[in-house]
Order: sequence, then C-alpha cells, then structure tokens
Amino acid sequence: MVEQGDAAPLLRWAEGPAVSLPQAPEPQAGGWGRGGGGGARPAAEPPRRREPEEPAASEVLLQPGRLELGDVEEDQVVAVFVVTFDPRSGNMVEWCLPQDIDLEGVEFKSMASGSHKIQSDFIYFRKGPFFGLACFANMPVESELERGARMKSVGILSPSYTLLYRYMHFLENQVRHQLEMPGHYSHLAAFYEDKKGVLHAGPGRGSSLPPVYWLPSIHRYMYPEMKITHPAGCMSQFIKFFGEQILILWKFALLRKRILIFSPPPVGVVCYRVYCCCCLANVSLPGIGGTIPESKPFFYVNVADIESLEVEVSYVACTTEKIFEEKRELYDVYVDNQNVKTHHDHLQPLLKINSADREKYRRLNEQRQMLLYSQEVEEDYNPCEEDLFVLFFLEQNNRIFQTLLEVSASQDKTLTAEHARGMGLDPQGDRSFLLDLLEAYGIDVMLVIDNPCCP
Repeated sequence: MVEQGDAAPLLRWAEGPAVSLPQAPEPQAGGWGRGGGGGARPAAEPPRRREPEEPAASEVLLQPGRLELGDVEEDQVVAVFVVTFDPRSGNMVEWCLPQDIDLEGVEFKSMASGSHKIQSDFIYFRKGPFFGLACFANMPVESELERGARMKSVGILSPSYTLLYRYMHFLENQVRHQLEMPGHYSHLAAFYEDKKGVLHAGPGRGSSLPPVYWLPSIHRYMYPEMKITHPAGCMSQFIKFFGEQILILWKFALLRKRILIFSPPPVGVVCYRVYCCCCLANVSLPGIGGTIPESKPFFYVNVADIESLEVEVSYVACTTEKIFEEKRELYDVYVDNQNVKTHHDHLQPLLKINSADREKYRRLNEQRQMLLYSQEVEEDYNPCEEDLFVLFFLEQNNRIFQTLLEVSASQDKTLTAEHARGMGLDPQGDRSFLLDLLEAYGIDVMLVIDNPCCP
C-alpha cells in the first residue's frame, strides 16, 4: 500500500443519514477550495457521499466538537490572516480581513514554537469560538535584516473545523506566494470576499436547532455524519506508534480526561494524533453521554491558551512547548512521545496493560491482517483500514455501555465479573476503570468484583 505524507487534508465533509429539517440552499462552488458543501435532505432520501475532485486516501467517522447543523450547511470563513516572524518584534499579524476581528494570540497559534527548525507545516487550533487552520513555510533569504530566513503562516478561521480541509491547498500556495512576494494580498482579499460567512448574533436559523456533540449524545445518529480524511494509514500509524498503549489512551478518552500530547514540530501529524485519540471514544447508543462534560478537540495549544485550559474539564490537545509538563493542574494525562503518564494517584491503575487489553490489541491486529488479505485477493473489496479501527472501538464501547445500561435497568443492579468479561474487560485489572466509568457517566449499578489489593 502506498502511504501519503502527513500534509494531506485533515477534514472533508460527507453526508450521512439526513433529518427532515428546513433545507438551506446549497452553497455555490467557489474557485478557492475543493469539494462542495452539505445540505439537509428529506429523511427518505438514501444517504449519499459527496465526492471531492481528488479521491481521498481514507475516511473515518467523526462527530465534531460542538456545532449546530445550521453551521454545517453554511460555508463560513470568518477571517483570513497572514502571520510573519519579525527578527526584532517576534511573531506578529501583518495583515488580516476583516480588519476589526480579534486575532490576539493567533500569531503564536499559527506559527508553533520551534517552527524555525522546519521548512513547512500545517496547524489546526482553536481561537475562542472559532477553529483555525494555518499553513507555515520557512524560506532562506539573503537578507541580514531577516537573519537569513523568512517565515510566514497564512490561515483562516471558521465556526467549524469540518470545512477547513477544503482550503489546505490554497493556503499552502498562498504562504509560498507571501514568502516570494511579500505584501501582495489581492488573492487573499478576493478569497475572503468569496468565502466570508455571516455570523448570527442571538437567535437565528441555526440556533433553533439542537446541538450536535463531537462525542455522542442523545439521537446523534439522526444528524449528518462528519468524515475526516487522513494521510493513508494515519490511524494505523497512530496505533503502531503507541502499540498496546492504545488501550490506555482508549480508557482515558472514554473517561473524557484532559489529554495533552507533547511533540516537537512539525505539528500537523500531532494534530492527527489528537483526532485519532478522540476517535477511540465514539459511542452510538442513544442516551449515553448526556450527564458527562463535553469533550473538546483543541488541537494545537501554547502558553497563550493556559487560561482557557484552566476551566476545561475535558479536552484533547497537543503542544510543542515542554513547559506544559510542569503545569499539572492543566491536564490529567500527559503523552510525551510514546510515554503515557498521569500524576493522579487514582488513575495510576489505568496505566497498566492487563490480559484483556492484550487480547483486544491482538484482535485489532488480526482484523487488520484479514482486511489487508481481503484487499489483495478481492479486487472489488474496498473497505477502509481507518474505518476498521474506528468501528472496532465503536463496537467495544457500545458493548460496554449496552451491558451497563441493561444491568442498571435490572432489579438487583449488580455488575459481576461475568459481566466484565462479557464486555471484553478484565474483572480485576479493569476494576478501577469500571468504577471511574460508572461515576463519570452516572450509571447506577453495584460493582461486586473484589478488589485484588484487598484480602
């Protein structure tokens, strides 16, 4: 199988089962992006996929961070900007539209700490209620004033990150253009005029619709699905990178802990890891997740985000700044390279790989090998390896919560070791995980599995 690079677009819109809601006009295709927008269709119409002009390498399901269906239907770019590194002043926004938008901190979000060591990168990030995508490039120049290097990022902001992928290629071209011809913004200005969105203040068409949560909530299956596009094998590379520790991350993601991933630049591939980590916690059962805090993908964060992270109870993010490791109050789980650790004593048992974890990891790899074999012997057999991983954990999560809901609805509400084994868990090794899960999701059952540490 041919693997693509990490610079492939992160997100792409595809339509799934629709709901009978007021239809909005389809956005007109512009000359600046790839693919088309999605709109609500009558529920009776069969699901269909909107294909991009260039075939995607792979796709897997994603429920986006909190957004409303009205936002999905509109192709909104609320800002476009150019960030430069000035040898005397540091990172600064050199140009933007609209001129009155608040871009404080974007100069650091769109040019990650340590980027001077690399030639190019792309970064997903959050700025207040918006999501951003910026493309960075570093070009050597014969200029003493610029100290031999010219560094810039060109980026956009949108209410939803599910549409940002469309403009990756445009942003890559524009940052190169800005490096070669600084100060020429006509293409960016025309792009903004073509794609700018109208933000609704107060009640509006979108605000009357119930929110769609990134991690599943009640009836989430009624809404259009989000699909995410990786480089080929991104999810498999993610699991190979962490090995059996993928099961540790799975448990922390399902408990919606604050997970911070550290890595030096480039940041783009680490943004994929943020997404992959989020994919481990998908659940499709109605009624699950209504009482637990929403988990949010923050993508890239830096020291300017410390205040906002202090009030978050659940998120997945990445950073290139090592100082975060010392800020223990900001995270529950810290991932440094392949080292997953936590400073909370009550979460320490979750760091241990048990026999059930090893069995799940074995089955996951076995299914992957079967898929690869099927792709070789059957030309028309075309399932996606990324889908396999996501569906593997989706099925595992559904089995756990289905059992817990059934036990909670029973007369004695007793969860036994047999139940644990039926859920694919180790009755002893996963006892702490089960207790945390019951508490986090507010499920009323009585665990009668003995603590192995107690006589």
